[in-house]
Amino acid sequence: MNTQDTLPSGRELAGLNKARFPNESAEYRKARNALLAEEIELRRHTERVAEMRRQLPPGGAVEKAYDFVGEDGPISFEGLFADKDTLVIYSYMLGPERKAPCPMCTSLMGSFESKIPDFQQRVALAFIARSPIERLSEEKSKRGWTQLPIYSDPFGDYTRDYVSAEDADIPGYAVFTRREGTIRHFWSGEIGGSMADPGQDPRGSPEMDPLWLLLDTTPEGRGADWYPKLKYEG
Repeated sequence: MNTQDTLPSGRELAGLNKARFPNESAEYRKARNALLAEEIELRRHTERVAEMRRQLPPGGAVEKAYDFVGEDGPISFEGLFADKDTLVIYSYMLGPERKAPCPMCTSLMGSFESKIPDFQQRVALAFIARSPIERLSEEKSKRGWTQLPIYSDPFGDYTRDYVSAEDADIPGYAVFTRREGTIRHFWSGEIGGSMADPGQDPRGSPEMDPLWLLLDTTPEGRGADWYPKLKYEG
């Protein structure tokens, strides 16, 4: 039996909640505890999904020799792993035809910048785009980033195989493993625009950008027509 099947319900646990805030009404507390019950169930569902992900059977072996260029020079796909057995790759939108970096990719990458040393305690990371490394490095410097490990996919082989067969300038998130000398694809984000719910901007799951997580806790929410920008006036 699944351990979560034996747990008290979210409603039961919410009933144990002692939190109260100045001048709140009984109506507010009733609604807040009902929401709390759903938050508890959401937490559990998130863990169930994560467990399903961890239990995926072995993915396809990586048999092609992908070549990249980093700020320190050429590097192989296996080289991206460094001393780790798990590699996380974020493919960002800065292809050779794009005039400026994607604001959404920039928002996500900016939130990762200061956490790179923490991530690298557990996994290897690589941020890959199709433009020459000189341009990627220049844009990285403009943002004041110093820790993001960026790489160019100069030939586009990796991008076409794991992001877009048409070599489109779109984002991608993929995880690879190296076990007993074999590199395999483990998981990629596969929720596309055609899977968006009515009235929602296309989004994947789990949410990677804390920008949206914070806005989801506010009364205004994410909004339907607001997106981050590369630069704000004032």
